Amino acid sequence: MAETLKVERSPRGVATIFLNRPERSNAFDQLMLDELAREFFIRGSDDGTRIVVLRGLGKHFSAGADLSARGGGDGDERTAHASLADVLNALDRLPKPTIAAVHGAAVGGGAAVVACCDIAIATEGAFFSIPEVRAGMAPLGVAPFLARALGERSFVRYGLTGERFSAADALRLGLLHEVVEADKLDDRLATIADALLHGAPGAQRDFKNEMRNAITPLVIKRSNADIHRSPEAQEGIASFKEKRKPNWYPQ
Repeated sequence: MAETLKVERSPRGVATIFLNRPERSNAFDQLMLDELAREFFIRGSDDGTRIVVLRGLGKHFSAGADLSARGGGDGDERTAHASLADVLNALDRLPKPTIAAVHGAAVGGGAAVVACCDIAIATEGAFFSIPEVRAGMAPLGVAPFLARALGERSFVRYGLTGERFSAADALRLGLLHEVVEADKLDDRLATIADALLHGAPGAQRDFKNEMRNAITPLVIKRSNADIHRSPEAQEGIASFKEKRKPNWYPQ
């Protein structure tokens, strides 16, 4: 049984993976990353799973990396643990149709999860950001997926500032496909899932595989582990934990 996830599968083969750390706004700690990697492997090889839906329990979809956890929520690349990059690649390559259903915050890695899903819908009140630079880290681990979804110029803009952008802006920029009223999210999700179930599973798998191979992602050469060990990253994480401005912010 997963500790940080809640998984439900309907009789029609719709598997819903709920991020289940609401007390931490569903931020990714190492355990959640490991459990997501394992769950994506299971769902990808399970003939009874036709569709995978990602949602968050509580007030938010996901606040991204848990900076209160050691290492900022990304796995040590020298261990057998899953890194955020491993999880995003597994989701991006999942051979089943995937849907992100977003409410509240989708921040950093949470926004990248949305970008990795084939279909993304959100409530009107949802918001997004790519705030890694505010914690002293370059957002390179999420770059291939968010640059593809947002376009390079928009990704650079929001990756440099870390500012929030709304669901309406995310729709305009291409990160989302639809924005709905909060009380319509479940109905719209059910409608989209039903449309996907009309497709042949093998044809959907082949289509996804060919499209992913045809679209060349950005190649990031620098290690996330190196980025997280930098002096700025250490100061950014410390300032987050101590609830103060980092030392690079002019007073």
